Amino acid sequence: MTRIRQLLLVLALVCAGLASVLAMPASAQPGSIEPDYPTWENVATRADNAIASGRASITALEELRNQIADWRQQFLDAQSVNRSAIGTVSDQLDALGPAPENGNEAEDIASQRTQLNERLSELQAPVKKAELAYSRADGLIKGIDQIVRDRQKAELLELGPSPLNIAHWDDGLNALLNAYRTLHSELRLAWRSPVQRADTKENLPLILVLLAIGVALVARGRRWCRVLSRRVLKPDERPGAARWLVAFAISVGELLLPYVGALMIVAAMFATGLVGLRTEQMLTALLVSLFIYFLARWVSVRIFPFRTHRDLPLNLDDDQRRTGRVLGTGLGLVVALVNFLEETADIFDWSEAAMIVTIFPVTLVAAGLLWRLSKLLKIHTEAGGVEGVDTFRNRLVRLICRAILVLAVVAPVLAAIGYFKAAEALMLPALLSLLLLAVLVVLQRLVNEVYVLLSRKPEDGADSLTTVVAGFVLVLLSLPVFALIWGARVTDLTELWTRFTSGIELGGVRISPTIFLTLALVFTAGYLLTRFIQGTLKNTVLPKTNIDTGGQNAIVSGVGYIGIFLAAIVAVTSAGIDLSSLAIVAGALSVGIGFGLQNIVSNFVSGIILLIERPISEGDWIEVGGTHGYVRDISVRSTTIETFDRSDVIVPNADLVSGTVTNYTKGNTVGRVIVPVGVAYGSDTKQVEQILREIAEAHPMVVANPPPNVVFRGFGADSLDFEIRAILRDVNWMLNVHSDMNHEIARKFADNSIEIPFAQRDVWLRNPETLQNAAPPPPAEPAPKAPKRRTRIKDMDAGDGDGDQS
Repeated sequence: MTRIRQLLLVLALVCAGLASVLAMPASAQPGSIEPDYPTWENVATRADNAIASGRASITALEELRNQIADWRQQFLDAQSVNRSAIGTVSDQLDALGPAPENGNEAEDIASQRTQLNERLSELQAPVKKAELAYSRADGLIKGIDQIVRDRQKAELLELGPSPLNIAHWDDGLNALLNAYRTLHSELRLAWRSPVQRADTKENLPLILVLLAIGVALVARGRRWCRVLSRRVLKPDERPGAARWLVAFAISVGELLLPYVGALMIVAAMFATGLVGLRTEQMLTALLVSLFIYFLARWVSVRIFPFRTHRDLPLNLDDDQRRTGRVLGTGLGLVVALVNFLEETADIFDWSEAAMIVTIFPVTLVAAGLLWRLSKLLKIHTEAGGVEGVDTFRNRLVRLICRAILVLAVVAPVLAAIGYFKAAEALMLPALLSLLLLAVLVVLQRLVNEVYVLLSRKPEDGADSLTTVVAGFVLVLLSLPVFALIWGARVTDLTELWTRFTSGIELGGVRISPTIFLTLALVFTAGYLLTRFIQGTLKNTVLPKTNIDTGGQNAIVSGVGYIGIFLAAIVAVTSAGIDLSSLAIVAGALSVGIGFGLQNIVSNFVSGIILLIERPISEGDWIEVGGTHGYVRDISVRSTTIETFDRSDVIVPNADLVSGTVTNYTKGNTVGRVIVPVGVAYGSDTKQVEQILREIAEAHPMVVANPPPNVVFRGFGADSLDFEIRAILRDVNWMLNVHSDMNHEIARKFADNSIEIPFAQRDVWLRNPETLQNAAPPPPAEPAPKAPKRRTRIKDMDAGDGDGDQS
């Protein structure tokens, strides 16, 4: 089987594997039929002999490996036999506890313990037997794989005939002529039969119709789709996502219509009844090669488009894109020819020299096309990048460019020397990898446009998280195809898939993707149910109770924590994971985790305390660490406080529990405001007190009981100091009340001629004449002019005389 056929089978392999994972139960149930161990022993002995001798062909080894793989799966399923019964007996033994060290145990208890141990051994016997058989089967598979890999490596390093040797050219020419003669002989032999000629003439109308439609689709189908796509895109406009997707769907016809035409032409040939065995095999190989060619041609148009309706995959001008389309189509034709010639060599059993001589010219053409393609990609890397930024995509294209350049030189040289297998192992996988990379680029663009259509965010199409994740998934899905391209066998992929689905043993528990899938589904369902209950409590149930807002939030948060914890426990149990088996591992890990996460655990516990005791609640005005603000959210690790300047401060919960916190609105919003004010010396203090009391009592936010109070605090350096102390209905309005009272104080003091003093300072100079008689300072560099400032100077010697000096 060639590499191309392996690529065609990989899709079926992936689909079947995914279906097996989705259909597999969380824990395998015991089978009703025990594996046939005598038959397995015969198969294992035959495999041991084949591995020891090393003379079996690769085909025989592959068939033997497939048989052993089926046995291994049976043994893996058999390891789950009696699982429930074993668990029940183990629980009974745990309930009895360990046997006394002195041997003084009640006779009935000792008898029951003995029976349970015997029963446990009896139940575990088939499991142990299956484990041993599984281990042997796994070892045989590894031995066969090693033999096959060694032979493949030897083939790559084997020196064969050189295509430059003229003596081998006749072999290639004779092989082509013999193939032609064989096909012609089959056709002529079939035509000589009168019955066959009659059938052909009878089917002639059908044959002509199929040929006419097939030729029309091959010749004109691509042009029809291109014209229709241009009409949809409207070259003078920038198309939206919907129109782009419609045009893309139409462009797929450029691939499908010519291929459907080729299928109809082949069907017409089969309808003649003149197709022999070799001709049928050749036609089948031709269809595969034609699909590769049509696919490469379609992808080349998508990578090097005719028109610039949207952002281009590569930064190239019109002429360079035209060259890229020619190169891409040529490389697709090269791959198609190589595949067709290899299939032809297998059908007609060509010699190695004949196959090498026939394929070598195609290899030279491929090297030339790759050389030109590397130059084209180099132009893109030199012109690419936004504002000189070298992106990862540019670096990747530059690396591919260099690899192509090296391949274009190394592969023909190896083939010319005689290492044709090594050259083919480099050239053909490289060409197929380029084709697959181009397909991935096209699919990524398709995903971007679908996201833009659904989200209606054209500016975020290529950079959104959704499209990035989708691209990553596409790359993951393409990895098996890349592996097959570069020489991996289908059995290698099935082996990896088997090991992936079977999982690993951890603490006596087998962890597999099925368990993770069950765990994720059950936990997601529990999480969604918890959120639904929280929403119902918050919006429907709790608002109808007399519980305050803080209590309601605490209940909702507590239900969330409990629900998520229960969802995790139920998910683990549903997945069949025995936590007791992981207790030792968890205990060992908990020590290290405890040191690394002690602050997080402390904050988590503090968050639980805050929700239970509720010293603060959402909406409270608190002060912690000198920060004032409103509590907006109490989460597991921290509490968010919104300050009065609308900035968020994240405070660890441990600081709120262990530190000093002032809660201004705990229980109620009643609070006190203090408004200080000073009056000039000589003012009537009783009058001031009366005015201030009237101002406080008149404000609507001040409560009447207890009444506001005015305090004469004392004699300040510049004023007589008073304070208004009043209780407010809502302390959140403290600043507004403070401002209102200050406005009223200024107005009433002005009406009653009460002065609010401000500090004044006089500067006294003892000998001002010394400044007037002082010698002028030496000239200095001019300094920048400063704003003029006038100072009042009073001469101590001049008594009360005043003077102004600048």
